[in-house]
Amino acid sequence: MSDAPNHLRIMTIGDVFAGSGLDALIDRLPALRDEYQPHMVVVNAENSASGSGTSAKQAAKLLDAGVDVLTGGNHTLRQTDLYQVLETNPRVLRPENIAVRAPGKGTVVVDIVGGYRVAVINLMGAVFLDVAQSPFAVIDALVTRAKRETPYVLVDFHAEATSEKVAMGRHLDGQVTAVVGTHTHVQTADAQVLPGGSAYMTDLGMTGPHGGVIGVRSDIILRRFLTGSSGRFEPADSDIRIQGAVIDATPDGLAAGIRSFSITV
Repeated sequence: MSDAPNHLRIMTIGDVFAGSGLDALIDRLPALRDEYQPHMVVVNAENSASGSGTSAKQAAKLLDAGVDVLTGGNHTLRQTDLYQVLETNPRVLRPENIAVRAPGKGTVVVDIVGGYRVAVINLMGAVFLDVAQSPFAVIDALVTRAKRETPYVLVDFHAEATSEKVAMGRHLDGQVTAVVGTHTHVQTADAQVLPGGSAYMTDLGMTGPHGGVIGVRSDIILRRFLTGSSGRFEPADSDIRIQGAVIDATPDGLAAGIRSFSITV
C-alpha cells in the first residue's frame, strides 16, 4: 500500500467507546486525515455514550468533525434521542437486520471527495446476539442493490463470533471492496486482501480506554467474574487509543490493500 492514495482510500475506525474515545478521535481526526489522506472516513460509534449507544449530540459532533458515515451495532437503539437522527440523516446507520421496524436504515450510498460514490452496509451477526434476521439471509440482496449504484461497497459486520465474521468475509470475497468486523473491541492481526480481491479484517479494535477490560474499569469486571456480583459499568480512563484500518480500492471496486493502525493518544 502506497503512502499517497492512487485510488479510493477509506479510513475505518473501530468502536468509539465513551467520552474519552469520542474526544480523542475528534481531536486527532485532522492529523489522521493528513497522515493517511483518505477520501472517506467511516466510524463505528455504537459505544460512544459511556459504552452503550450513541446520543444525537455525539453523532452530530462526529459528523461535524468530518466523519462521512457513522455505523452502529447491538447498542445503537439504547439512546432514544438518536431515533430521529436515524430517520432524518441517512449517513447515520444502524445494523440492517437489528429489528424488523427499527428507525433508520442499515445502508447508504454517499458521494464523497474525488467524485467517488461509496456504499456502506451495516450488518449485525446472529451468533450470541439478538437479530431479526440472519445476516447471511439479507446480505446478498443488499450488495446487489448497492452495486447498481457503485462498485465500491464497504461492509461493517458487527458480530461477536470470529467464525461468523470470517465466514462473511469469505462469502463476500470478490463481491465487495471490504468486510471489516467490529464489536469485540480487540484489534485483530489479520488485515488482508482475500483471494477474490476483497479486503478483510476480523475486528478493527476500539477507540477509547484500553486500560481496563474492553473499555470498562477493570475492578468492576473482575468483581463480576470473581464474585458473581453485578454492578454499573463505568468506562476506564487510561491508555486511550484510536484503532482502525485504511483500505485502498481500485476502480473495479476491489481492494488494492488494507493496513491496520493503533495510535496511543
